[in-house]
Amino acid sequence: MPLPANGTPWPPKELAPITIKLAEWAAWWTGDPEGLERTYSPGGYVRPAQYAGGVVGAVARFWWGRPRTDNQSPRKLHIPIAADLCQASADLLYGEAPAFVVDDEAAQERLDELVDDGMLQALMEGAEEGAALGGHFLRVTWDQQVSPDRPFVTAVSVDAALPEFRWGRLLAVTFWHVVDADGQLVTRHLERHELDASGNGVIVHGLYRGSAADLGVRVPLTEHSTTEGLAQWLTANGDTISTGTPGLACVHVPNQRPQRRWRSHPIGQHYGRSDLDQLEGAMDALDEAYSSWMRDIRLGKARLLVPASSLDDLGAGKGAAFDTDREVFSTLNVAPTSLASGGGSLAQAEQFAIRHEEHRATCRELLERIIATAGYSANTFGLDDQGGATTATEIRSRQQRSYATRDRKLRLLRPALATLVEKLLAVDAALFGSGITPSRPHVEFPDGVQEGLLALAQTAQALRAAEAASTETLVRMLHPEWDDGQVAAEVEEIMGEKEAANPPLPDPTDPTLVNGANPVDNATANPVDNATDVPPGA
Repeated sequence: MPLPANGTPWPPKELAPITIKLAEWAAWWTGDPEGLERTYSPGGYVRPAQYAGGVVGAVARFWWGRPRTDNQSPRKLHIPIAADLCQASADLLYGEAPAFVVDDEAAQERLDELVDDGMLQALMEGAEEGAALGGHFLRVTWDQQVSPDRPFVTAVSVDAALPEFRWGRLLAVTFWHVVDADGQLVTRHLERHELDASGNGVIVHGLYRGSAADLGVRVPLTEHSTTEGLAQWLTANGDTISTGTPGLACVHVPNQRPQRRWRSHPIGQHYGRSDLDQLEGAMDALDEAYSSWMRDIRLGKARLLVPASSLDDLGAGKGAAFDTDREVFSTLNVAPTSLASGGGSLAQAEQFAIRHEEHRATCRELLERIIATAGYSANTFGLDDQGGATTATEIRSRQQRSYATRDRKLRLLRPALATLVEKLLAVDAALFGSGITPSRPHVEFPDGVQEGLLALAQTAQALRAAEAASTETLVRMLHPEWDDGQVAAEVEEIMGEKEAANPPLPDPTDPTLVNGANPVDNATANPVDNATDVPPGA
């Protein structure tokens, strides 16, 4: 399929219901109060019922979308729980770097060079954004001006992609991003990933100048600085780059499945599920509860109510003021009864109660409900921290819900990363001449929680005493990050130290030994004359 025709509505109309919801989740994730107001207020992205009056309109409008009834500046407080959830998801997945293992030693060395901190950072960024939007794309990228000796991995947002699926597998995808916006004129770069007739991945590029609502007219890539560098890679048809290797140069990584919201949508059913799905109302209520708490604090400030006659006139047109630091008052123009006994006081203090316990309980309940619905444990966010020293088993038990969600995500993440890394090695060999035969790696993720050295040593000691584990098994348990060579060297060192400290006992049947001790000369040691020596008592 070629790139879209001139004048095509954009974002694509077939993604309209998905685009609306992704924009809503993005507003919660970014945490911009003005963005939340635009999202939920009449004329925003969602809920046409907001235009209605009565009960329908009241239900449809979130707290963030309530119309302003006065000229005061809004005092709405946003609690970034959505950002906390998405960051926690990425930390659970990539808090410790995964290992990519291939059988060929030379390929493993090259792969270790390719999987650097830049790639791990791209994976982390994609995972956080994917938790918010329900998934993300990872793409093999190469630019000899940026990275002259190797390809690298970049992440692409799911709200900047038009994917095509077959049997739930990614068949093709068109990425886009705005490279320039000058008033009503918007310039977009479209990048389509597809397969050619031979099954090799190709990338088709296009530059369009239009408006916020449509692509406009396609123009040469050389007309913008961000795309003019692609010319050196273009083939004879002027817009296509071939990877020269089988398969797409990108993968789709869904966050969780199944996708409940769009299960009947032809495209949306293959998207992943956001961690924020069905949490919008609870997050809105949490912001309202915290804002109400802050309102109580503002209203609870002590105030003095004083008669107008006690104010100092500041002059014509300047009003009047009351000096709270004045110690002596004179010439007060007030009624005598106001100063008489029981007739009132010069100033009256007012201070409203701050309902902090009620607000705290409400916010705590909303927070716990949000975290549980998202699939995490309260302990992951420090809400149920019992303190004191804990073992890895206890930590994992307290965070069981979080690690169950992590395992669900890993089952979707592992095959996608294996495909991506295999393609990375293939592009490295085809375009950068690495000479490596690409192969599909085995992706290994750390357990996430590791025992302390003392606990591991005690466990190893118990296993050794029970003769339930070999030396190699114990070394691997104590050092899970070591490779086979390091483990073998450590086992050899341990066995050598054991032999040096405990030399083998001499053989008591050896004729060269006396009393099981040092070798002696049998001809001279303790000679016995059978003719004269008689045993005692004979």
